Amino acid sequence: MHTQNKHPLQYDAVIAAPFGAVGISVLGVQIAIELLPKAHAQKPAEHKIVAQAAKQIEAYFSNARSDFNLPLIYNGTSFQRRVWQAISAIPCGQVLTYGEIAAQIGSGPRAVANACGANNLPLVVPCHRVVAKDGLGGFMHGNKDGLKIKTWLLKHEGVIIKHDKVERVNELD
Repeated sequence: MHTQNKHPLQYDAVIAAPFGAVGISVLGVQIAIELLPKAHAQKPAEHKIVAQAAKQIEAYFSNARSDFNLPLIYNGTSFQRRVWQAISAIPCGQVLTYGEIAAQIGSGPRAVANACGANNLPLVVPCHRVVAKDGLGGFMHGNKDGLKIKTWLLKHEGVIIKHDKVERVNELD
């Protein structure tokens, strides 16, 4: 089934997700993950790192507290990698605002939002845990289904969302 996505369906694996599907691609030693808002025919992974990523993503869908432990190379600018490192430190079930991340790394909220948009490893680098100070913020480059997926991911992790506003539940454990 082909739907209107930014890219044609040329993934090394496609797994089912509660919100649609997840496409995983590999190029050399680098993987990319794309959250797909519609269901797609599943495609089993034949590449070792893709299979490992698929297994860990499926574990996350079963239990949001599952950890990702993939041998990845993060392609991006040094600034983007700093943002992704800060995002990766946000525990499951918690959120930070673009401004809070910016303050941590000495930058501005818009630059942090742009680095979130450049993240090609969603879920592994959980950019869905970064929200605006007065709402959900953006997700998936403004894809009309992006905020539905972001909302699902946050709720899956135990974050309370009412009327597109995040209630800060940062002390779950």
